[in-house]
Amino acid sequence: MEKFTKLDGVAAPMPLVNIDTDMIIPKQYLKTIQRAGLGKNLFAEMRYDNDGNELEDFVLNQPQYRSAQILVAGDNFGCGSSREHAPWALADYGIRCVISTSFADIFYNNCFKNGILPIRVSQAELDKLMDDAGRGSNAVLSVDLEAQEIKGPDGGTVAFEIDPFRKHCLLNGLDEVGLTLQKADKVDSFEEKQKLSQPWLQS
Repeated sequence: MEKFTKLDGVAAPMPLVNIDTDMIIPKQYLKTIQRAGLGKNLFAEMRYDNDGNELEDFVLNQPQYRSAQILVAGDNFGCGSSREHAPWALADYGIRCVISTSFADIFYNNCFKNGILPIRVSQAELDKLMDDAGRGSNAVLSVDLEAQEIKGPDGGTVAFEIDPFRKHCLLNGLDEVGLTLQKADKVDSFEEKQKLSQPWLQS
């Protein structure tokens, strides 16, 4: 998993509340188990018309936000079904950080497993960051995970909380597989001992 240390990126404003996982990646795109390629279908029903043409008023179709790496979103982001395709689609598009006042628990947990930093802030802080994100090409936020700070284009700073273990995993690029591989020597040692003590279990 790619490490998350510090991100300086364009922030796209999405003030809608209750953006659910079906809005993030509609159900017709869930047939694949491949993470790559889902970015083109991110927010598909808000992003394209019935003929597949881009809708000009959707934020990620606007020139100044096409390269956004941060979403500033309304309350209860990622609600609905528990599909892990939602963070897959965000990550494949290039979104590394989502800022909101609250997240659905399963979506929140899945973000960390896929290298995305979800940040909870107060409503007043979100209002300020949403205003920052509305500045178009000047909507650059700096997210420093080590310092646990978000800096806006005018130099204002918002501090955020994060679980220390999740912070460690993101800083070091460790998903569940990576965490397991850190103990590979102990796993190998256990298997060798098991072969000797229970040889009938071996194929």
